Amino acid sequence: MASIEEESASLDGYFSDTPLEPRPSYPPLLSTFERSIILTNLPKVPSSKHEKLSKVVLKLVSRIGNIATYEDEDSPTGFYLPIDEANDATVGCAFVEYETETDAKKALEVLQDYKFDKNHVLKVTLYERASSLANVTEEEFTMPEPEPYKERANTMAWLEDSCQRDQFAIRHGNDTGVYWCDGKGDPVLDYGGEREKKAGINWCDYYIQWSPKGSYFATLVPNKGVILWGGKDFEKLGRFPAPGVDFVTFSPQENYILTNNNNRNDPQAIKVFSIRTGKLLRAFPLYPKDFLDDKLPEAERQNIPPPAFQWSHDDKYLARMGKDLISIFETPKMSLLDKRSLACDGINEFQFSPKANIIAYWAPEHKNSPAHVDLIELPSRKSLRQKNLFNVTKCSMVWQEDGEYLGVKVTRHTKSKKTLYNNLELFRVNEPGIPVEMLDIKDAVMAFQWEPTGSRFAILHAENPTSTKVNVSFYDMFRTSSEPAKKGKKKAENAIVAEVNKVETLEGKQCNCIFWSPAGRTIILASLGDSASGTLEFYDVENKTLTIKEHYRANQVLWDPSGRTVATTVSQPIGGGHFKFAMDNGYILWTFQGKQLSQPRSFETFYQFQWRPREKLSSKEEIAEISKNIKKYEKQFNAFDEAKKRKLRLEETREKRKSRAAFRSTLARLKEWRARQKQERKALLNGYDSEDESNYVIHEVVMETVLSSKEELITTA
Repeated sequence: MASIEEESASLDGYFSDTPLEPRPSYPPLLSTFERSIILTNLPKVPSSKHEKLSKVVLKLVSRIGNIATYEDEDSPTGFYLPIDEANDATVGCAFVEYETETDAKKALEVLQDYKFDKNHVLKVTLYERASSLANVTEEEFTMPEPEPYKERANTMAWLEDSCQRDQFAIRHGNDTGVYWCDGKGDPVLDYGGEREKKAGINWCDYYIQWSPKGSYFATLVPNKGVILWGGKDFEKLGRFPAPGVDFVTFSPQENYILTNNNNRNDPQAIKVFSIRTGKLLRAFPLYPKDFLDDKLPEAERQNIPPPAFQWSHDDKYLARMGKDLISIFETPKMSLLDKRSLACDGINEFQFSPKANIIAYWAPEHKNSPAHVDLIELPSRKSLRQKNLFNVTKCSMVWQEDGEYLGVKVTRHTKSKKTLYNNLELFRVNEPGIPVEMLDIKDAVMAFQWEPTGSRFAILHAENPTSTKVNVSFYDMFRTSSEPAKKGKKKAENAIVAEVNKVETLEGKQCNCIFWSPAGRTIILASLGDSASGTLEFYDVENKTLTIKEHYRANQVLWDPSGRTVATTVSQPIGGGHFKFAMDNGYILWTFQGKQLSQPRSFETFYQFQWRPREKLSSKEEIAEISKNIKKYEKQFNAFDEAKKRKLRLEETREKRKSRAAFRSTLARLKEWRARQKQERKALLNGYDSEDESNYVIHEVVMETVLSSKEELITTA
C-alpha cells in the first residue's frame, strides 16, 4: 500500500497552486424583525390542547400571506405558540413571521380587533414595536404643550354670498377658473389660480372635481395626486398621494375621497382616503379577484370595464361588484361587512338608493332561474323585494333623486330572439310591500329620466332606435280621479290614486337626450353630438310652453343646482381631443326659460365645465309654502334687484360723475373770477355793460315750415 507522500508525488502537476479556502454559502442574515408580528389576547389552554389551538391560529394567520419556513427541525415554520411550563398552559400569545414585510403590515391591519371567539378579541403588534416598548422607562408624565390653534378655512363661505349666486369652474388650455353666476348677466371671475401663476405653476394639470356639497374643490395632478382646495380664497387644504391619478370621486357626506389611476398592473390602483386625517384607509386593484375570465382572449379582456365602487348615501358603506357577489366595506375601517360578501348569482349591475341603505341589483337568467331584480336592505341583508323577469336581454336601473321610486327599463326578446321590445318596471319603494307596476312600451326606449323633485318621469321612444324623429312621453306615478259629489255637497271630490298615468306625448321631436331641471317642472329636449343639430327645446310641463334654441355641436347640458341657469358646452377630452372645430369649443349660459344670458365664449381647447353643487336645506313642505306665498316675497326680491341694479349703475357711472363734478367746479370758479372783473370791463368800455339786458333790442320772429303733406280722397255716401 502506497503512502500519502508517494500518491502525492504521482499526482504532481494535477494540483492547482491556488490555496484552497472553502467559503460556505449562507442565506442572507436578517438583522431586523420587520416581517414578524405578535398576536396577543389568545385563549390560554392546557398543553394537551396546544396542538389544536396552534392549527386554528396558524390557519387564521396563513390567510394573510405565506409563513416563513426554515430547515431547522426545532423550528420548522415562522410560527411559535409558547407554553408556560410552570402552569402547563399556553401564555395567550403567538409569534408569527411572514415571508414579506408587506404581509406583516397587512396582518396588523386585518387582524387588529379580530373577534377570535366570543371572549377573545385579538390584538396585533409588530415585533419591532414590541421590542421598543420593552426599553421604555417609567418617568413622571409631563403634559405636552398644545399646538397653537389654527383656524381651518370656512369651506361653506361661498354660501354666504349676499346675492345668492351660484358658482361654476371651467378648464381650458392650461387655465382653471371659478366664476360667480347670478342667472341674469355675464359671469364674474372669483379665482383663476393667480397665486399659483405667480409661483410659476399651473393650478391644475388635468381634470377638476367638486365635492357633492360644494365644500371642496379637487384638482388632479397626475405626477403628484389629488389636491384639495377650499375657503373664501381657495386655500390648499390637503394632498392625497396617488401617482397617475385620472379619476376621483367623493363620498356623499364628504368624509372620504376615492382615487383611481386605471392601471391594470397596479395592485393599489384604487385608493380610499379619509379627508379629515388624510390617511390612506385601503387600496384595491383595478379588478376584483376572479372578475375577469381567464378563458377569454386578451383582446376581449381589455374591453371589459372595471366595476365601479359606489358609496351609500350616509358614507357608511362602499361597495363594488365582483363575480357573483357584491363586496361591501364598512367605514371607517374599510373591513368587509360581516366578513363576507353579499352573494348575488349572475349579478350584472347594482345601485345604492340615494336616500337609504338599500341596494338594488339585477341578474340575467341563469340555468333554471329567471332574470330578477332584487332590493336588499343593509346591514341586515334582508331581501325587501324580488321581481322575476323572463326573456330578458338587458336591464338598466334609474333611481328617483329622493329614493321614492326605482325604474327598471327592461329590454326583452321574443322566443326566437329576433325581435326586441321594452317595458318599464316601476317600484314604489316607500310603500308597504314595495308594489311594482309594469308599463308596456311598444317602441324602443332610448332614454328614461325621473323628475328630481316629483313623481313624474319622461321617456324618449321611437319605433326605430335609429330614428331622427322621436316622441317624448310624460307619465305620473299618481292620477287624479273625480268621485261623485257626496250628499250635501255640490262639487265632486278629486282623489289621488297610486296608479301610473300618462300625462301627454310630444311627437316628432328632434332630440336624443332629456334633462330635467333640479327644481322640476322644466325639461330640456336636446340633440347633442357631432352629428346632431344642437337643438335645445325648453319645455314647461305644467304650462305647456315651449322655447326652441340652438347651440351648434353642443355635447353637454348642465343645470345649476337651483334650476335657474343651464349651461351648454362643446368640450373635448384632455389629451384625446381633436382641434378640427376649435372655434366651437366653449359654453353658453341660458335661463330656465331659454333666454341666452351670455355671448358664446370660444376657447381653442375647452375641457370641462362643472357647477358647484350645494345641499338642499329646505324640505318639500317648506318649498311648497314658499311657492304658495310667492307674492309675499316678490316685493322683497324686486326691491333687492332694484337696489342691486342701482348699485351697478352707480358703479358704472362713477368716473362720469367724477368728471362732471370736476367740470362744474371749474365752471363755478371761472364764473366767480369773471364776476370779480366786471368793473374793470365796464371801465375799459367807457361804462358800457355788455351783460345789461336793457342795452339790447329784442325782436321776435315766427317762421313756419311745412315738413310734409299728404292728400287723401274722401268719398261721402
